[in-house]
Amino acid sequence: MFRLPVPMAAVLAVCLAAPLHAGDLPTPEGAVLLTVTGAIDRTNAEGAALFDLEMLEEFGGTEITTTTIWTEGEKQFEGVSLHRLIDELGIEAETLKATAINDYAVEIPIEDAVEGGPILAYRMNGDTMSVRDKGPLWIVYPYDSNAAYRSEVIYSRSIWQLDRIEAVE
Repeated sequence: MFRLPVPMAAVLAVCLAAPLHAGDLPTPEGAVLLTVTGAIDRTNAEGAALFDLEMLEEFGGTEITTTTIWTEGEKQFEGVSLHRLIDELGIEAETLKATAINDYAVEIPIEDAVEGGPILAYRMNGDTMSVRDKGPLWIVYPYDSNAAYRSEVIYSRSIWQLDRIEAVE
């Protein structure tokens, strides 16, 4: 009879006891703010990744201080970088179709999701954003950091009241 050495048997037992879907996301406990579908590797629902505020915060907040064409003066936005969200979900799509609560939709090329680029903002000036204040989620680019972010194309991708993203191949 074949026997594994004790340390090897312990490692094998731990590996077999791990969940089959170790890459899956936890289930949201609060109100779902964002649903991501399409070409994603990590999910927590049938073909989707559902996020509440706490789950988005756990990705680590990124801050952008910038002016926008929709608000007065400089604002501080906090959220998860689009780059980080894509990495965390294993998205390898060409395009993100971002849709708002009222079904307004825009296409964001995956090339926009760079380090130091746009964030999925959930706070403005330290406060969560209500639907009335363009929340609960808003794609915000660092408009003041680069003239390329101050164009009609980029402004059109800055969707607010965001609640859905589909990763399209």
